[in-house]
Amino acid sequence: MRHKHSQRKPAKGGRKRRSGWLTLLKFAFALLLIWGVIGGFYYAWALTFDLSKIGDMSERSVILDRDGKVYSRLAGENRVVVPFDKVSNYFVNALITREDNHFYYHHGVDPFGIARAIVRNLLFGGMRQGASTITQQLARNSFPSGIGNGKNFNRKLLEAAMAFRIESEMTKEQILECYMNRIYFGSGYYGIEAASQAYFGKPASRLNLSEAGLMAGLIRGPSRFSPFINLEASIKQRNVVLKRMVEMEFITKAQMEEALASPLTLAPNRSSAPQENWAVDAVVRDLEDIIPDDIQDGGLRIYTTIDPELQSAAERIVEATLQKIESRHGFPHPAKATFPAHTAFDSNTPYLQGALIAIDNHTGGIRAIVGGRDYSQSKFHRALFAHRQAGSSVKPFVYTLAFEKGMKPGDPISDATLQPGDLPAKYGKYQPSNSDGTFGGILPAEEGLIHSRNTMSIRVGMRAGIDNVADRIQRLALHKDPPRFPSLFLGSFETNLKDLTASYTAFANAGVKLQPYLVERVENSSGQILYKATHGKIAVLDPQAAAMTTSIMEKILDRGTGARSHEYGLRKIAAGKTGTTNRSYDAWFVGFISSLTCGVWVGMDQPQPIMHEGYASDLALPIWVDFIQSASPTRYPAENLH
Repeated sequence: MRHKHSQRKPAKGGRKRRSGWLTLLKFAFALLLIWGVIGGFYYAWALTFDLSKIGDMSERSVILDRDGKVYSRLAGENRVVVPFDKVSNYFVNALITREDNHFYYHHGVDPFGIARAIVRNLLFGGMRQGASTITQQLARNSFPSGIGNGKNFNRKLLEAAMAFRIESEMTKEQILECYMNRIYFGSGYYGIEAASQAYFGKPASRLNLSEAGLMAGLIRGPSRFSPFINLEASIKQRNVVLKRMVEMEFITKAQMEEALASPLTLAPNRSSAPQENWAVDAVVRDLEDIIPDDIQDGGLRIYTTIDPELQSAAERIVEATLQKIESRHGFPHPAKATFPAHTAFDSNTPYLQGALIAIDNHTGGIRAIVGGRDYSQSKFHRALFAHRQAGSSVKPFVYTLAFEKGMKPGDPISDATLQPGDLPAKYGKYQPSNSDGTFGGILPAEEGLIHSRNTMSIRVGMRAGIDNVADRIQRLALHKDPPRFPSLFLGSFETNLKDLTASYTAFANAGVKLQPYLVERVENSSGQILYKATHGKIAVLDPQAAAMTTSIMEKILDRGTGARSHEYGLRKIAAGKTGTTNRSYDAWFVGFISSLTCGVWVGMDQPQPIMHEGYASDLALPIWVDFIQSASPTRYPAENLH
């Protein structure tokens, strides 16, 4: 009888278990393959981005004053890019604590952070918490148009691939440097340096622990946590950061307690918007001429000649004085105050206007420039572009040229009406009168300038020669083609305040006129000099003749048409000349102390009489005196003029 051999039966479930593991392995392999394909796709996509552009950040060009201090910035993101080693180590550690505590241990993507985010999102639904590392945030912020915004898996995968690539091609310090310079800190400030200067008035390299913690606390809610907006909220965020720094052993508990107890001193809250005033307007206009191809690049350092104290004083004095004039009984024009503050005008405001410019007598640098009363209402720059008749302000040049021809200040000149033979017949019957309607007898030549006598000035001008005066006016850049007629001696041509004031620097510099300028030099973000002022000078007057005229112009302020200067408060050694045009359309005063030349114009935008008997001594001179007296005697001494 044959025995049946018993068949060995497999253990129960063994084949199924082996089959299950095999299936799982196949699934895992397929999943890895899929993720490999997906990862490869996104990494290939990431390779299409130009990583060399990651450090390119929009910077505002900065305008610096005469002392190299920040005066204003041009339009654009308010950012100053600094290297990694120019940032406080306190802030670097606070940043890592706040934004990415595994920064030094991952390769662009934090798997622990992703797991934590997935759990929270599954628990609460949706995409409530992200897991972006600093590197991922840098990728997103550097290429916003390519990576996109919003919370979706497509963006996150590309962002992760970009982060992996960045970590492969950049050091951790380079990543941190780009990130710190790029992020927004609220109140209009981008990058750690601009924010540090704004909030604490110090460079980022000098941030202490308390300040660094506050800055790091801003990042997740820059608008909500700005200390300028909500100081209490920003301090709470700082405290959170400091406690976390203790947990991560970046600082000790004692350091934290000391930081929490230390006073937090904020800098004065200054607007992050670029200044909009006459000085900045003039600087931008100059830049458009001297570096038109570079002005839009940003990151420029524009060194100017502006003195902020003088600029502020000039703006204040012009407005205050014109308000007083408008308040006089019987003033014939509407006052500026009757128009709402938001009212916008072009170059024709219906109220009284004024302009001022001050030039350094040693360099030609413009220290202050005012083109009108209210830049927000009318941006027409009257100091540069308002061409008006020069009037009596041209007479000092007429007398100087006569002195060059041999006339002396004491030579007798008739103040009578012009007689036949005083002028060549080709000029016809030209009969100007004096402003007071009177005529005198024979007087010393200098009296004609001291008291601005028209008839004497015509006779003096004929001694100087019409062609000679016209040619010199051209050389002084007052007018390209002045009229070659006796009225030239009374300023019957148009000029602007900048050119007229610059011409007077010749009296303060022994006959040498200085070329006025605002921009000293321009450097790009690499420190390369793109432009440097030439400090132009041109000899236009005989030194001895110019000295004679200067001496007479001192007398104008003592006993001539500018005698009220002492009533207005002038206490400095100075010289100058009033200029009033026919029917009081324009009032000028241009004068100087040894270190500074200043010109003032007052008038209506639409040429018309300012007021009855609106003389420069009553309208422009008070502005000039107040401004000259406001100039620091240490920085702008008023020494003997000859």
